[in-house]
Amino acid sequence: MKQLLTKVFGDGNSRQLKKLEKVADQIEELEPQMQQLSDYALQEKTDEFKKRYQDGESLDNLLPEAYAVVREASKRVLGMRPFYVQLLGAIALHHGDIAEMKTGEGKTLASTMPAYLNAITGKGVHIITVNDYLADRDSTEMGELYNWLGLTVGLNTNDLSKDEKREAYAKDITYGTNNEFGFDYLRDNMVLYKEKMVQRPLHFAIIDEVDSILIDEARTPLIISGSQRKSQSNYLQADQFASTLKNEEDYTYDEKTRNVQLTEQGITKAEQYFNIENLYNLNNVALTHHINQALKAHVVMRKDTDYVVEENEVVIVDQFTGRLMKGRRYSDGLHQAIEAKEGLPIQKESMTLATITFQNFFRMYEKISGMTGTAKTEEEEFRNIYNMQVVSIPTNEPIRRDDRADLIYKTVDGKYQALVREVKERHEKGQPILIGTVAVETSELISNFLKKVGVKHNILNAKNHFKEAEIILEAGQKGAVTIATNMAGRGTDIKLGDGVKELGGLAVIGTERHESRRIDNQLRGRSGRQGDPGVSQFYLSMEDELMRRFGSDNMKAMMDRFGLEEDQPIESKMVSRAVESAQKRVEGNNFDARKQLLAYDDVMRQQRDIIYEQRKDVLESDSLREIIEGMIRSTVERNVLAYTQDEDDENWDLEALAEFLQANVLNQDEVSVDDLKGKEPEEIIEWVIGKTQEKYDAREEELTEDQMREFEKVILLRTVDSKWMDHIDQMDQLRQGIHLRAYGQNDPLQEYQMEGFSMFEEMIASIEQEVAKYAMKAQIRENLQRQAVATGTEAIAGGRQQQKKRQPIVKKKEVGRNEPCPCGSGRKYKHCHGK
Repeated sequence: MKQLLTKVFGDGNSRQLKKLEKVADQIEELEPQMQQLSDYALQEKTDEFKKRYQDGESLDNLLPEAYAVVREASKRVLGMRPFYVQLLGAIALHHGDIAEMKTGEGKTLASTMPAYLNAITGKGVHIITVNDYLADRDSTEMGELYNWLGLTVGLNTNDLSKDEKREAYAKDITYGTNNEFGFDYLRDNMVLYKEKMVQRPLHFAIIDEVDSILIDEARTPLIISGSQRKSQSNYLQADQFASTLKNEEDYTYDEKTRNVQLTEQGITKAEQYFNIENLYNLNNVALTHHINQALKAHVVMRKDTDYVVEENEVVIVDQFTGRLMKGRRYSDGLHQAIEAKEGLPIQKESMTLATITFQNFFRMYEKISGMTGTAKTEEEEFRNIYNMQVVSIPTNEPIRRDDRADLIYKTVDGKYQALVREVKERHEKGQPILIGTVAVETSELISNFLKKVGVKHNILNAKNHFKEAEIILEAGQKGAVTIATNMAGRGTDIKLGDGVKELGGLAVIGTERHESRRIDNQLRGRSGRQGDPGVSQFYLSMEDELMRRFGSDNMKAMMDRFGLEEDQPIESKMVSRAVESAQKRVEGNNFDARKQLLAYDDVMRQQRDIIYEQRKDVLESDSLREIIEGMIRSTVERNVLAYTQDEDDENWDLEALAEFLQANVLNQDEVSVDDLKGKEPEEIIEWVIGKTQEKYDAREEELTEDQMREFEKVILLRTVDSKWMDHIDQMDQLRQGIHLRAYGQNDPLQEYQMEGFSMFEEMIASIEQEVAKYAMKAQIRENLQRQAVATGTEAIAGGRQQQKKRQPIVKKKEVGRNEPCPCGSGRKYKHCHGK
């Protein structure tokens, strides 16, 4: 049926390519015209394009000529002429789609054309890479071309000052990592002066290795945090208890879901160990949490697979790339539980001050596009979440790589024996070999096997990634053997040395299948670039994690019946199909998880947008009096209506209302119960508002214009930041337990949306009341200064941590219960803030 539909309607990718080819043909036709231009005339084209754009001509209209200019300039400046297929990829990028271009097909050069075209607008283009090395390399190499054409290029790295970052963002084209752009966005929404912001509005981004950033790292939140104080003894006691527990007796572990929980016997043990009656008593919530995290640290989290211990620290290993994620920490106390397990110093837990996921950050750009060698398997996700089509671009030369069927062995030992024999044979011929592994420990195991048989090799994993460029450079040379975790030098080409083509090119050997087909395809794609020969082969066993998780018991029994030896393989289409089916299921599960995350994160996104927009208004406004008076009115209205809601005015609590007004917006001598009696609620509101306006006018006369305007900004920023920080924490706590609502036949997401909205409304009311109170009550000093609500912040995500010195907290003198309240209300402390 699929073939019939393809015949009738055509394949979707073919139709997309035909559209791209029409434009690419126009670019080709312009080549002779561009060749005749002098260097000066070619460079002048940039100003001409800018003027035409300003005069109303669309970028789509300018595209053929602009791309032809970049192609000709590239020949003259870089000595590289983009191929026809690179033009196709470059056109797809301008349209906001994903160009799937195989390894070695020149994605970096293809990106120069849409970057140049979109930079003509003057709004800035961001080129996002997965690491600083690639950002630095590409900005330097491609920067020559941009500079020659009259455009400016910036590099945004972690070690730049605010001024240097602002300068980098002001350039026409800015290179940097996804983490750095995301963190700068969060930091910009925490600044106290608008001059401190570094980013311009987010216009157009070209994302290199787009599947890694928008799929693999989609669930990684970027977090700006400060530390919290919690007792280390809690973690240590829970860890000591967890180490006494036995599998199946005291706890159960589900390998598929990686879920671990106490049995009845385990619960009884915990109650005896901690000398408590009921582990699940509300008073023991914190203890239960510590025990669960300690159990997870011992049973689920594996050293040298999920994390490594380096320089007395637990460092997370990225499950997709195998890279060390320095500075990133597991949340919710899990990192501390692992530190306790490994006998390391326990660091403090963090409090989140600002956070965003890559999914929501990149959806804020006017337009995004991406490049990768492997995206087609995730096309549905790109389309649904980011509204991006995946266009598979043909290779410039036919692929000559021999992708062989999987070899399946009964046991892991048998698989490794066969793999080492294969590597030894190919190595003796001089053929270079790249061995891909899923985990750090596997790469080290293979390394030990090869040492025993005398095969000299390089190892590239999270522990020595600093040698990455050097190792990848040598990986295609005659006789080279390289063991690499999934990162496999992603973003850098393995170029073949002299005489290697005659030996069959680079041999890629996979030690097991990854749960994502894309990662396997990336590994295969390291070989056979630009029409080079090559070979790829995966070695599997029935004891591999993927096979174990998805029912290899029957297959193993069948191999036993046939009497197959440990190192005797079978090549079975049925097994290969079963592996692919397992991978599809895992990919489906992961897609569902990311969709679910996005649905939950969208609740926070809407709230974050409102708060950040409000902050921006505060920073940019010359006068905030109107906003503050609006907040005072809201506060007064809300409370007057609350105290006078009964139909019978005899039941109105005017005494409590008067106390509230005295405590928050007026002084004790300015309002009394008698002032409120005999008035309708609306009359009370207008009377109080009249009083507050008089008071505000008096404040305006006391101070200079600059002092008053600065006072307004000080109180608004401090209140909004403080309340927002607490709200993030409360929303996180709500989300942690919301799944339990499913037991009551309620939709957890719907409950989260409703409660989250309610909590947000409460926070807004709380902000308005506090601002009203400060505006009416606070003593104004001459040396007003804006202050951040939190110090000691650090940025946590996939790469690094930045930490500032934490300021000491000065304890203020305690106020007696019968003394006047220091807020200036005139009431006793016990009736005001001492309640």
